[in-house]
Amino acid sequence: MITYNPKEWFRLIFRFHSSDTFRILLPIMVVLGLITALLAHLEQQHDFGMKSAVVFHQILGFVLSMLLVFRINTAYDRWWEGRRLWGSLVNNCRSLAVKLKAILGPQHPTELRDITGLLKAFPASLRDHLRGIPESDPSNKPLGLFTRIIERLQALRSAKVLTDEQMLFLNAEAFSLIDITGACERIKNSPIPYSYSLFLKKIIFAYATTMPITFSTEYGYWAVPAVMLIFYAFASLELISEEVEEPFGTGANDLPTDELADKIASDLEATIA
Repeated sequence: MITYNPKEWFRLIFRFHSSDTFRILLPIMVVLGLITALLAHLEQQHDFGMKSAVVFHQILGFVLSMLLVFRINTAYDRWWEGRRLWGSLVNNCRSLAVKLKAILGPQHPTELRDITGLLKAFPASLRDHLRGIPESDPSNKPLGLFTRIIERLQALRSAKVLTDEQMLFLNAEAFSLIDITGACERIKNSPIPYSYSLFLKKIIFAYATTMPITFSTEYGYWAVPAVMLIFYAFASLELISEEVEEPFGTGANDLPTDELADKIASDLEATIA
């Protein structure tokens, strides 16, 4: 995930990175600009009478902008929910470790370190699971680690090390691990409906390919920068939406799950030290 200062306006305007939409869309923008310039030149030589089509094209642009607003909001909601879930994972892992240390204390250091070790491995396992990285050991998957944590707690309860009241005290944070896993899997495995995504791409394509025709007849050579800028704005929103709606990858705008997993592990180690 890219860290930046949002107050540095001019530096951000002229900054480019691997996922910048301007870099990706520049070849298509240049082609549209050249086509628009050619049509504007022909329009000055021959009046094609296409000015009346501009109104209909503007209406289509308004409809497209409404669809893109919904699209980017939906994608950002998925990104923000993923961030909120990982924030809960950080807090619940810390809380569970603190509770375990308070209950087990110095009387059961081996059991404390054993359960905390499983808890430390959980965030990294969840991260790899969401990225589709195969596990060499099936028991190290999030569900396997959660099962082993619950089994260890239940074994301590059976051995009278933990009371029923103490188990209830630990349940909320312990079972939140599997709830967070399920919620993250829902985000990963439930993309935007295919028909909606396909329809939006078709509308953007239709709008972009007809812009040079209608704009060149109305605005002449001024249509060249207008067409390039409008296409850049609309297509960028779709590209950004595609990127942020899958927040668990390794892209520049994905969630910092590597840093969060390392942070949890270091915090837990400090807690039981």
